[in-house]
Amino acid sequence: MIIQSTRFGELEISEDDIIKFPEGLCGFPYENSFILISHQPDSPFIFMQSVSEPDLTFVMLETFKLSKEYEFTLNDQVVQELNLSTNNPPQIYNIVTTPQKIDEMTVNLLAPIVIDVNHRIAKQVVLENVPYKVRHRLFIEGLSQMIKEHGK
Repeated sequence: MIIQSTRFGELEISEDDIIKFPEGLCGFPYENSFILISHQPDSPFIFMQSVSEPDLTFVMLETFKLSKEYEFTLNDQVVQELNLSTNNPPQIYNIVTTPQKIDEMTVNLLAPIVIDVNHRIAKQVVLENVPYKVRHRLFIEGLSQMIKEHGK
């Protein structure tokens, strides 16, 4: 199957590549089908492209790869809906906002994307009773400071 993407052009995908969001996403209740596109090897960033809307692409981050401090517990309903278990652990991403100044990037830690990879279904979960925000600064000290410290 061929889909169109403003960011990536024409993409040939298989039905097996599609991840279904039965309830849609926060702010996009009718967008139910997406594919994941890697940014670069070993990058914590990934793109989530809508199958039906060429202009809708989310930049996401595997936050657990970057921070051991980010943690939460999924409620039993979500675990059941997504068939999650120790044998079927979720993949978890957070949506990133990318403004013009890259060092002002934020990540939505309050509403992670939880994916059952085996069954290709997903849900955006709004966490309760957690200290996280919708717009958590990704580069707290700024990108230029990070580059200076790490020499990149």
